[in-house]
Amino acid sequence: MRHLFRLVLSVSLLLAATAHAEEIGSVDTVFKFIGPDHKIVVEAYDDPGVTGVTCFISRAKTGGIKGAFGLAEDKSEASIACRQVGPIAIAKPVKEQEEIFSERTSLIFKRLRIVRMVDAKRHTLVYLTYSDRVIEGSPQNSVTAVPVDRATPIPLR
Repeated sequence: MRHLFRLVLSVSLLLAATAHAEEIGSVDTVFKFIGPDHKIVVEAYDDPGVTGVTCFISRAKTGGIKGAFGLAEDKSEASIACRQVGPIAIAKPVKEQEEIFSERTSLIFKRLRIVRMVDAKRHTLVYLTYSDRVIEGSPQNSVTAVPVDRATPIPLR
């Protein structure tokens, strides 16, 4: 039993250390007598390769005892809205398609991902969020786009 507790604690600390989101706020959706409530959270992710763009994700977080210990599997649904929050600058060339964030939504098997795509023809950055599993992916997804001023180059590698 002690080994299981250590494993859960180690995984929980690892997951907390690798989180890249800033929580903006949340709303409770289901009251739980023991452990945190089920909720919808809104988190902000700054694009690491594009200064001036932030993506806002809303997604469900499972509460209860499993949620308190990081053992719950969150729902696959998520919504994304990326916006220009300052002057856009791209210091280094970016890939035409690149995963910019990945966060676990279950202990082992499921991840929430954000992929940036460059639409060079329209001079636009397109962001896709989806959830996947080790064995089977999910078609649940959401997409948003941020147009870039034509005076600002989008260097590709």
